[in-house]
Amino acid sequence: MQHQMPEPLFPEYLLWIWFALTALSVAYVAWDLFTSTPEMKVMKWGWVLVTLYTGPVGLLVYWFSCREPSPGTHEQFIAPLWKQAVGSTIHCAAGDATGIIVAAAITGYFGLSMGVDIWLEYAAGFAFGLFIFQALFMKDMMGLSYGEAVRESFLPEWMSMNAMMAGMLPTMVILMTRDMRAMEANSPWFWASMSAATLVGVVVSYPVNYWLVKNKLKHGMGTERALGHGGSPLPEAAASAHAGHTMAGMAGMSHGQSASPSATGHNMAAMPGMDMSGGAQVSGLRKAVVTLLTLLMLAAGYWLAARYGDLTMRPGVPMEAMPGMDMPGHRM
Repeated sequence: MQHQMPEPLFPEYLLWIWFALTALSVAYVAWDLFTSTPEMKVMKWGWVLVTLYTGPVGLLVYWFSCREPSPGTHEQFIAPLWKQAVGSTIHCAAGDATGIIVAAAITGYFGLSMGVDIWLEYAAGFAFGLFIFQALFMKDMMGLSYGEAVRESFLPEWMSMNAMMAGMLPTMVILMTRDMRAMEANSPWFWASMSAATLVGVVVSYPVNYWLVKNKLKHGMGTERALGHGGSPLPEAAASAHAGHTMAGMAGMSHGQSASPSATGHNMAAMPGMDMSGGAQVSGLRKAVVTLLTLLMLAAGYWLAARYGDLTMRPGVPMEAMPGMDMPGHRM
């Protein structure tokens, strides 16, 4: 039986316009980060990756939360907690979403069912985020060995990953159920689905990252002038011409007004979103409650995927049409 192909969500030419805008957005963000904005190196690459996944939306978020508006003002500009939480979310998305997307591109060739595929993607996202973007890239900032950094990062990264996947999982499954072309990495619809999934994942995971940064369990947005390219504190930065623009003591200061040397002290304690020393003050009960909430978020995402998508579908294999929904290009 031949099912009639439904109208796509939007014409395919709009997809290519989005890809073109994404390329321009990535080019601008990369140019600005590597020539002007003194963000830490890991976050430079994090912004580039997330903009690659989210296109012009990523550019807008970068513009209003991280881009240095004028020379010497980055520390002050990124000081608000909401921007610090944006930095944490971007770092999370850069690691977790990258692992998920790479895994989805690979597993699609093995014909695994979506119900199996999503958990392999979850594992890949968590592993890439924890072992590379968190422990490896941030161990210098944390002043820990690699093994110690893995242990310190495990719980915050797990919370963040649960929230990220809670948004990405149902988005991917529902879009791929509607059009199975989105399951194959050689299709533009795959990349469109991943872009949409990453956008939803960023939105869903932001509140969790906000809590983590506020309670000093995860870093926020930093600057290489204070923390170096890799995130390790630079004691000599206090003598730099930009040392007056730290995040500590900047809340009530206007542009161009320097802080006193005693108020600067360019270290992680002077950068609110980068100071993780207070994480030990968060009780085990509070951590357990928030972890449980992220697991419930993940369970809700799985329920949405199972309710409105098809977890039994496989790439290239015809499936039963969803009630009231014809599957594009598949014979029954």
